Amino acid sequence: MGNKNIKWYKVADNKNEINWQQNNLAVIEAGGKKITLAKIGDELLFACAYKCPHASGILADGFIDATGNIVCPLHRYKFNLLTGRNISGEGYYLKVFAVEEREAGIFIGFEESSWLNIFK
Repeated sequence: MGNKNIKWYKVADNKNEINWQQNNLAVIEAGGKKITLAKIGDELLFACAYKCPHASGILADGFIDATGNIVCPLHRYKFNLLTGRNISGEGYYLKVFAVEEREAGIFIGFEESSWLNIFK
């Protein structure tokens, strides 16, 4: 993985334990950070920043559109949940995180630059 390490945080024993809202979004905490979790269907889980990079709208108050993008509730900016790319054209980038559903539970991964590990 080059110069990146991923630090994993367990957030739930299974996805049914997560407090999902009717819009299939949830706010969780991982590694001391608030994270937005998104569920598409019963299988696909995505994790992204808690707030929109444009005007700090709470993304869990938005929705997932028909093509699987998360939409901010404030100005309807749309972001690809896999890449974080702003697909409505405004040029912002949404931080996205790795999610793994394992036998031991649901885990969120944060990338850490390897040079930071020198100080640990």
